Amino acid sequence: MAKLMRVVNRDQCIGCFSCMYACSRTWQQAITVEKAALRVKNYPGVEGAFSVRICYGCNNPDCIVVCPTQALTKRKGGGVVFDSSKCIHCRKCIDACVPGALQWDTEFEIPIICHHCGICASYCPNSVLALVEVE
Repeated sequence: MAKLMRVVNRDQCIGCFSCMYACSRTWQQAITVEKAALRVKNYPGVEGAFSVRICYGCNNPDCIVVCPTQALTKRKGGGVVFDSSKCIHCRKCIDACVPGALQWDTEFEIPIICHHCGICASYCPNSVLALVEVE
């Protein structure tokens, strides 16, 4: 059965960004939050409230539909696979992602794809994220 990342305990997020650092280190070999495939943001004016944006692994991803070069293709089990050699850096995929979960690498001008590997969840001190089985 396929597994996808899910936010399972958002209220427990403390905004430590451990998930984002883990993702960036693992997949981009970078010590930054800017290259993570997910985003943790605080709600302005609300102390201690955070939103966590991760790829939902849509059944029919809009990011794939709008990609003019087929650089994004459907991943078995949910999510997408990215072929950087086909990307023309148009950002249409970013604009098409309604939940705003797809991230953009401003250095290389390419989308940052979630691999649904669970590394972010493994570094979360409060079990906010989980790799969940889906049908």
